[in-house]
Amino acid sequence: MNIEMIKQNQKSWDTVAHHFNGIDALPSYGPFTQTEDELGLFGEMKDKKVLDIGCGSGHSLLYMANKGVSELWGVDFSSSQISTAKETLSGFETNLFCSPMEKEIGLPKLYFDYVYSIYAIGWTTDLPATFKLIHSYLKQEGSFIFSWDHPLYAHMTSKDGQICLNGSYQNEEVLTYKSFKGEDAPMVIHKRKLSTYINELIGAGFTIDSVIESDVSANYHSMKEEVSDRYYSLYKARRFPTTMIIKAIKK
Repeated sequence: MNIEMIKQNQKSWDTVAHHFNGIDALPSYGPFTQTEDELGLFGEMKDKKVLDIGCGSGHSLLYMANKGVSELWGVDFSSSQISTAKETLSGFETNLFCSPMEKEIGLPKLYFDYVYSIYAIGWTTDLPATFKLIHSYLKQEGSFIFSWDHPLYAHMTSKDGQICLNGSYQNEEVLTYKSFKGEDAPMVIHKRKLSTYINELIGAGFTIDSVIESDVSANYHSMKEEVSDRYYSLYKARRFPTTMIIKAIKK
């Protein structure tokens, strides 16, 4: 666990959190991706206990509350996000914690039916430790479902509609961004390959159930496509998946 990296990212996320209120939250798995309504990875949720890793503004937990789950738990390292999540979930009984996901904070073991993370897991500074903790939280036969940027998508750059590979996918490194969302909010993040996520899940004791390199959601099928060089665009998403979605089981 890299304490200095976590502190820097916490400070920056507190600054930019307002940009992500309700963004990348269930039923969405990420930009332009297929939704939970299309993929059905969770199944029947009534009376299930759920834990949201990187719960953000709380909108994924609100989705779960409306599905009839029995207990709502969430962890996020941004105090601004936790504050917003409490507002989002006003009226529901919740268990929300401000903490890095890779830190042991005494969450119950062998307790949850589902642990999930929507576009947050890649912020961990210690992927093996995070996956082992998540494994410990789940009941036997419990499921862990998460989405994140497709690791190759970050290398797919577009110029005048021509998509090409930029940089080295093979090189797993730590990247530093001087600003985020146009604000003075430096971010530091690990770049990892798809195989790293899969192998670390296996190393933590999980069995891989599904690996989805998401197609564009049917919600966008009638939308006219325009050439765009933006990082996330329908133009790029129809040619290469923005998002990976992985479901793993604790056997």
